[in-house]
Formats: sequence, C-alpha cells, structure tokens
Amino acid sequence: MSRTYFGTDGIRGTVGEPPITPDFVLRLGHAVGRVLKRTEERPTVLIGKDTRISGYMLESALESGFNSAGVDVVLLGPLPTPGVAYLTRAQRASLGVVISASHNAFPDNGIKFFSAQGTKLPDAWEREVEAALEEKPQWADSASLGKARRLDDAAGRYIEFCKSSFSQELTLKGMKIAVDSAHGAAYHIAPKVFHELGAEVFCIGCAPDGLNINDHVGATHPEALVAAVRANQADFGIALDGDADRLQMVDAQGRLYNGDELLYLMAMDRVAQGQRVPGAVGTLMTNMAVELALKAQDIEFVRAKVGDRYVLEELEKRGWILGGEGSGHLLCLDKHTTGDGLISALQVLKACARSGKTLSQLLEKVTLFPQTLINVRLAPGQDWKKNTKLSAECERLEKELAGAGRVLIRASGTEPLLRLMVEASEAQVAQRGAERLAEAVRAV
Repeated sequence: MSRTYFGTDGIRGTVGEPPITPDFVLRLGHAVGRVLKRTEERPTVLIGKDTRISGYMLESALESGFNSAGVDVVLLGPLPTPGVAYLTRAQRASLGVVISASHNAFPDNGIKFFSAQGTKLPDAWEREVEAALEEKPQWADSASLGKARRLDDAAGRYIEFCKSSFSQELTLKGMKIAVDSAHGAAYHIAPKVFHELGAEVFCIGCAPDGLNINDHVGATHPEALVAAVRANQADFGIALDGDADRLQMVDAQGRLYNGDELLYLMAMDRVAQGQRVPGAVGTLMTNMAVELALKAQDIEFVRAKVGDRYVLEELEKRGWILGGEGSGHLLCLDKHTTGDGLISALQVLKACARSGKTLSQLLEKVTLFPQTLINVRLAPGQDWKKNTKLSAECERLEKELAGAGRVLIRASGTEPLLRLMVEASEAQVAQRGAERLAEAVRAV
C-alpha cells in the first residue's frame, strides 16, 4: 500500500492547500490519536513547532484532533525538531509531533512525528495512520476527552541536553562563533548553548517574525553566514535550518564545510580518541571523496537512500553510530536518537578544541570531487528506465570514470524530473558527463 499523504519526512505542503489545511490537520490529529489508543489507554503527545506564522493555526487544529480522540497534549512552543525528539523520550510521552517545513520558505508547513523513543516512525506506522484517516471519526465522550497543558521550560531542558553532549573537560572559551538560526526554531536556543559553554557569540537569523524563516539565511543560504564570519573575524560560523536538524559550518577564512566533510571529521575525531569506528552511513549523494577517505582509514562506508530516516535505518541495522547527508543532516547515535544540528556542531567544535586544529587542518585529507547535477523534465508517461540511449551512455561513462567517479540517476519524488548526477575528480569531466546523459534523455 503506497502512502497518499506522507512523504520522505512527514506531511508537507503549502499552507491553505490540501493537505496543510486546518480541517485536514484536525482529522490527522484525531486519526493518529486513534492509532495510539489501540495500544495505550491514555496516550500523551508533545507538540513543538518552528516560527512560521501558520504554526499557531496548525497547532490548535492538532491539539483539538488529539483531544477529540481522548489524547492528552503537552505544548512545547517553538523548539527544534531534535528538541521535540529528546523531550518525547525524556518525558516518557507516547509520541512527539513537530509542526515545521524544515528548510522551506514560510508559505509551506508540515507535520512530522517521533516515536516514544525519539526516533522517526516506520512506513508501516504511516500507512496505519492513513488507513485511520479513511475511517469515520469516533469522537470521545465528554468525560474521556484529552486535556492540554504547556511545558514552560522546554527550551531550557533542551539547552541543558545539548550542553551535556560536550565534554566536561573542554570549553569553548577563546572561540568567537557566528550563529545563524535561519530565523527558525533555534533562534532562542542556539546562541545560549554556545555562550554557556564559554564562546563569544554573535547572531544572525535570530529575529523571527513569522514570515522570514529561511529567508536568505540559514543552512540553505550559507552565504549570509560566510559574510558575517568574515566581517566579524569569527573563528567559526554555524548555520542551522528552520527546524535546526541541519548543519553547515564556516571557518575563519570563510570556507564552507558541508555535511559530507563534517561526517568524516566526526569519524576521525573518534578514531583519534582511540574509539573503534567500524563504519559510517551516507546516502546515494554523498561525495565519493569522503567514501575513499574513510575506507583509507579502514572505516567501512555504506550508502542509503536519500533521506535521514533511511540513514538511521541503515545505522540501526548495522549497529553503527555515525551517518549523515551532505545537506547537513548528521547522526551521532551515541549522543541523540535523531539528526541534531546543534549537537553535531558541538561534536565538530569538540574535535577542534581537543586537537587545537582548524577545520581545514582536520580535513586536509579530504578534497571533495566536483559534482554536476542536471534536472531534466520528463514528458507525461515517459519511462526513463526503458531509455536504451540513456543506459548505453551511462555504461560508457562509468567505464570512462573507471572507479574515479560516479554516475547517479534517480527520479524526483515530487516532480516529473529526472536527476542526473556525475561526480569526477575533475569538474570538466563531471560537467560533460552530465550533459551527455541529459542529451540522451532529451533525445527520446
């Protein structure tokens, strides 16, 4: 059974258009509540959100939906997605809910869920919820309705949790850090975490107005942070996205480091401490240079499908702790159950503080391969898998690269697009290769 509403990371869309409407979200809360009550007599659900103006409306609808099914609700207010995951586990709640569209602009919003253990839920659970959405509502009687309350110190609890992931014997004193919270959920949290660990902190993207989330700031627009680091002569720059589960970092020279590089750095820091790192998980998009650098250190590398939930599934299957995506979703399962931009940043800063080295020095053995990505629009009904010209061109290109590059072809999950990516040690080779593939697609 395919999913109608759930995508790779919950339910997401434009506010005011199905399914991100108050009537649907109320039904969603009711359906999820009914699923919870199949295994628990009196469930409790935590609800957090980012800073989008639509969060007020969707929060109220969700609260009513849960209450109508006999589920109690605890409102957390603006809080990063990983903060909701942490508090769900710490509060022994039945479920955690986040109202956020992550790195999207403010007209969009979404709903995603965490289990009682603070982990993303499996596809099977999402299909069960979708089946419940098709059933007739079963409203709880007045005596059985759920209640709602607010957890006033949610932000403070999460700040302390983040700080606890940093080594007691180390400090950030002497470091000047620029923090870009994307005018999102970490605007009141990220600066305090780094300041309370000793750093001198200055902020951009920490003044949300409901409409400016991810607006030319944050992990998806790191040029703002690069400029701020240079202008203020900072030692480090930290960019989060709207719900603070992504991380990009900048060094004192204004050089940007993505999630692929930071994953390698975290693995090698653990090796330097004498810890065993049997393997790491990336995705189909992870830069090949990182794979080769990890293998050179006898660290196995495995690729999962794109999406941090699939990285997590692969880590759990293998019993490993480190994984991530180039977009900045990084997983350290000995620190948290889900990707967390703040905790990942602290792991990187911890490596720098312990070694006395800069980011560039710690990553001197990794030079990312150039990647070229071309999106080609598919005609209605066009089956790219039956394109013999494309398959022949792909085979020729892979032989030419001879293990010193990669070809990745995948269809978009949201648009009629075919994504063609070629990675090679030289930028011109990658560009020409991607163009050859695109020509083969368009020739049909």
